[in-house]
Amino acid sequence: MLTLENAILRVTINPKGAELTSIFHKENGIDYCWSADAAFWGKSSPVLFPIVGALKDNCYTFDGKSYSLPRHGFARDYVFEVEKQEVDSLTFLLKSNVDTLAVFPFEFEFRLRYTLTNNQLSVSYLVDNTGDNTLYFSVGGHPAFAVPLTEDTTYNDYFLEFNQQETFARWPLADGGLIGLNPETMLDETTKMPLRKELFYEDALVFKGLKSTNIVLKSDKTKHQLSFDFEGFPFLGIWAAKDANFVCIEPWCGIADSENHNQELTQKEGIETLEVNKTFERTWSVSVN
Repeated sequence: MLTLENAILRVTINPKGAELTSIFHKENGIDYCWSADAAFWGKSSPVLFPIVGALKDNCYTFDGKSYSLPRHGFARDYVFEVEKQEVDSLTFLLKSNVDTLAVFPFEFEFRLRYTLTNNQLSVSYLVDNTGDNTLYFSVGGHPAFAVPLTEDTTYNDYFLEFNQQETFARWPLADGGLIGLNPETMLDETTKMPLRKELFYEDALVFKGLKSTNIVLKSDKTKHQLSFDFEGFPFLGIWAAKDANFVCIEPWCGIADSENHNQELTQKEGIETLEVNKTFERTWSVSVN
């Protein structure tokens, strides 16, 4: 484990998957990250790369060949190199190798950069195309935050407050984690989504094209909350394991295959394209108090 620390926060990251495991507030004693209790879900913030979600039949086609990848890709299973450690930031690096090229035929350098600024943690994804052809990929976050935040509150006391009024149309997940063809309206013209564990009994809530770029996890019964910024991510997932005390707020550049997708990578919804010697960068951040 590696630690990033300032006067307010102490953040812990596991080089395996460059996975965030703790955001501890030194003044109020709260760890805002889920504890990764394996009885419910043994992860805390896996990175999703080079795909987000599931592929149809776990396969995709590129340049006339078929390849197989598990849900959310392979980056979370690799130990990242610690490329740079500074007072307020840590940068982790994963490079394409023989094993990745066998299932994802693109050369890349993928970096996760964690940066502390006062009570805010920023998480940046940087993808470099080091190959000779256009790189097709998806990338996203899967951070899990503890709910409730304090012992004198309950899960049902909390809600997600969006910074824009939204009509929440959930894209249901079909068999194999594929995106259904018909969205289901959940909430109409509101900024508030009350948290209930039953929300996630049918898997994640998947949204496309929300107007909001910020979500606050909060309760009227405590002053403690977290504010999550995700500008530049066109898809959003919200999820929790059944009856677990957390909620994942998942910003995505990419999405699972739809039920009727033809499995061609270049035609995948939300796929990012990166030309040779170019860099892609997106950042989400969380502020806690």
